[in-house]
Amino acid sequence: MERSKTTGYAFVNGINMYYEIYGNGTIPLVLIHGGGSTIETTFGNILPLLPGKLIAVELQAHGRTGDRDAPESFEQDADDVAALLNYLKIDKANFFGFSNGGTTTLQIALRHPGLINKIVVASAIYQREGMIPGFFDGMANATLNDMPGPLKEAYLKVAPVKNNLQVMFEKDRQRMLNFKDYSDDHLRAIKAATLLMVADHDVITTSHVLKMSQLIPNAQLVVLPGTHGSFIGELGTIEKGSRFPGITAALIEEFLNN
Repeated sequence: MERSKTTGYAFVNGINMYYEIYGNGTIPLVLIHGGGSTIETTFGNILPLLPGKLIAVELQAHGRTGDRDAPESFEQDADDVAALLNYLKIDKANFFGFSNGGTTTLQIALRHPGLINKIVVASAIYQREGMIPGFFDGMANATLNDMPGPLKEAYLKVAPVKNNLQVMFEKDRQRMLNFKDYSDDHLRAIKAATLLMVADHDVITTSHVLKMSQLIPNAQLVVLPGTHGSFIGELGTIEKGSRFPGITAALIEEFLNN
């Protein structure tokens, strides 16, 4: 049976923020997409496999959500998601963030710990050294032409202002170039039960995510075969017929239910 779906916008912190709500349940799972992405590109393949009530969001300048005259930051994204949940009258949730959305999820755990039940952080960093060698040099020279085609097409399909694709790209790029390390003590301060996930050929090193799992007091670690996003079925990296989104969804369900 197909789950119910509602969509809407909330005016939070100066932007119109788009969200989708699926199914029912007492503690929802909030889905936070990666950089340059939409709900569909990050979660389109795994969303139907995840249990319970889901709330998928689009962050500043992404997809259907509006922009503000300010740079993107993980801290602001965390505050925007928290404000959206307040608008929806939700005082406790689980969170599943991928890539930049995973770093945003860490910020929610730090800035809004009262909102958190459990968190799933997939393929995210807390310090610059966690990226594979050469990543930041490549980012410094990147142009819109380097943005994966499926992400560009997905943005243009849903964005109300198509010309803002370049703006989103520049803001995403600058956010990564400006990224400042979080301290080890920041991770030690995360009290929520945490599931860390990474691929063995990710753009984030497995050693970095292992270190994160040793710093967060109540953390579990899963390393899956694949590349950045393939184990959740991210649009640009999933292989046809892959069963990994189902495996990942089962691991998340097991984590949330125990």
